[in-house]
Amino acid sequence: MITLMKMPIRHGSAPLRVARGHFATNHSHINYFVDITYQKTRLSEAKDSARQLVTNFVNDTPVDTILCLDGTSVVGTCLAQELTKSGFRTINAHETIYILDPEYNANSQIIFRDNTQGMIRGKHVLVLMASVTTGYTAKRALEAITYYGGTVAGVAAIYSAVDQVEGYPVRSVYTIQDLPGYASYDYRECPYCKAGQKIDALVNSFGYSQL
Repeated sequence: MITLMKMPIRHGSAPLRVARGHFATNHSHINYFVDITYQKTRLSEAKDSARQLVTNFVNDTPVDTILCLDGTSVVGTCLAQELTKSGFRTINAHETIYILDPEYNANSQIIFRDNTQGMIRGKHVLVLMASVTTGYTAKRALEAITYYGGTVAGVAAIYSAVDQVEGYPVRSVYTIQDLPGYASYDYRECPYCKAGQKIDALVNSFGYSQL
């Protein structure tokens, strides 16, 4: 049985909900599950997360498009509003910020259709994620932006276990410093597996499925 608990609030007013145990992601095994559900779906918490994120950016890079991974469109919309209020520059003709969800092909590669490529090509694109644990998914997003002719404006996440991806700092509301004893392992080197401890749940940025 997975029991979520609220960590002490150190940033803003939106609590971080976590569970301890033995969890498997697509790329690693971890001892914390970080639940981002309410930050992504509850407007008050999405606004709070956006306000926390915007303080991490310096007003010297235009942001034209926010690429919202992991179902973060609500947070992305709030972040666009905060960036606009903070005076961030944009090179768009309409002086606005695009909010874009990615599409994935059969090989899990991010693709953009002809009607959305104009939101990437020649634009400064900020990658927004719910969580960054290994950086693998973020790398795919950066590769897609470059492939379609965009410029990476930065990487932002509600929670991140890494400091940077491909040389780009990951700006986040919460980090592993907020999770005492956090650990991530290659599944082949997982000490819980070696000790015979069963996996509690399969997890990703959308939630968990108990086993």
